[in-house]
Amino acid sequence: MNWLFRTLSTSVGKKQLMALTGLLFLLFLTTHLLGNLSVYEGPAAFVAYAEHLHALGKLLVAAEVGMAVALLIHVITALVLFVENRRARPIKYAVDKSGGGRTLSSVTMPYTGLLILGFIGVHLATFSHHIVDQTSRNIFQIAVAVFSNKAYLAIYLVAMVIVPFHVRHGLWSAFQTVGANHPKYMPFIQKLSIVFAVIVGIGFFSLPLVILAMR
Repeated sequence: MNWLFRTLSTSVGKKQLMALTGLLFLLFLTTHLLGNLSVYEGPAAFVAYAEHLHALGKLLVAAEVGMAVALLIHVITALVLFVENRRARPIKYAVDKSGGGRTLSSVTMPYTGLLILGFIGVHLATFSHHIVDQTSRNIFQIAVAVFSNKAYLAIYLVAMVIVPFHVRHGLWSAFQTVGANHPKYMPFIQKLSIVFAVIVGIGFFSLPLVILAMR
């Protein structure tokens, strides 16, 4: 265990931990999006997906707990690194062109991260409040009720514009942190990050619009 604490006590170790938890969340986003896209097949398919998911029982609970722990680690590590970087770099370093340079995504990472964290809290609280009552409504009807709230719908759509910026930089920088920073592969990873971010943004952005159109 000592090697673990020594690793996490270093800046590199913290970055690797944040990269690994970040990749875990990108995997979650992918599976979550793929599952929710079942709504394109109609309300019945969406309900069937939700029922299949909840049928996992304790496995689903374990996954939710694991994601909550990973989120806590990711946020705390990001805040610690942000503070350490500010203290260590009163004067900014020169641009690292091999790593993609400074982009809107990279510059705004701390701020988009905080906004996404706030949205996750609102999202969970909103759906949890409605999901308590599933005796007379299925998950599709609950989703319709949630997205029919114009204030929440606006918050959701704005969040789905912000998420791709965080995802775009997060994906390629995670690969860079874990050792994939090679001139031969990095251009492809950067392009892949953009494509993935756009797919995530459009996919999640479209969900409430499709759900409301089917009500």
